Order: sequence, then C-alpha cells, then structure tokens
Amino acid sequence: MNKAAFEAFQQRREAGNAALLDTESLAIKRFMGLDKTVYGAGALDVGTKELLGLVASMVLRCNDCIDYHLKRCVEEGHGKAELDEAISVALMVGGSIVIPHARHAALTLQALLD
Repeated sequence: MNKAAFEAFQQRREAGNAALLDTESLAIKRFMGLDKTVYGAGALDVGTKELLGLVASMVLRCNDCIDYHLKRCVEEGHGKAELDEAISVALMVGGSIVIPHARHAALTLQALLD
C-alpha cells in the first residue's frame, strides 16, 4: 500500500464513521463510544492496547482494522521492530491463514514509516 492509498483509506473510514454515527440508534452510538473507552488509557497504556488491537485484527483477518491499528501504533511511538514482533505473535496465534494479512500489514507499515 502506498501513502495515497492509505490516505484514501483514512478518508473512507472517517466518512463511514460519520455516516454510521448519523443515527438515532443508541446501540450504535454506545458501541462506538465503548470502542473509544476500551482503547483509552487505563491499567494498560494506550500503545499496548493498540498492539493488542493489531494482533486481534490480524487474527480476525480485518485489513481495515489492521491499517487503523498500525497507524495508531506508529502514533503511539512503536517502531518497526516492535510491530514486527506483534505481527509474529499474530502469525503464531492465527497460523498460516494470517500470512496474507501479514503481507498487507508489511506494505501498510512501509507506507506509514516512509
């Protein structure tokens, strides 16, 4: 993934979130609020929670989630070595089916770190 593709993803994600939150559904609003709460500072720091989110996203095979958590991990100060280790944990937990998503993560990480 190149930087332009990543920026397009971010714009699509932001527009999608805005459309999703343009609702009267209390359940949707609460779920989205819970997401912010869970990834906020607590007994675990935000950076650690983002690494956990990255691993879970890889095992669940959600490329949009992988991209989001990679961006947040970089923003939280995690470097390539730490992210490579998190990717290796996801591969161990998820097995070979995670390999295509590890490739995706590697390309996204290149775009984020270049």
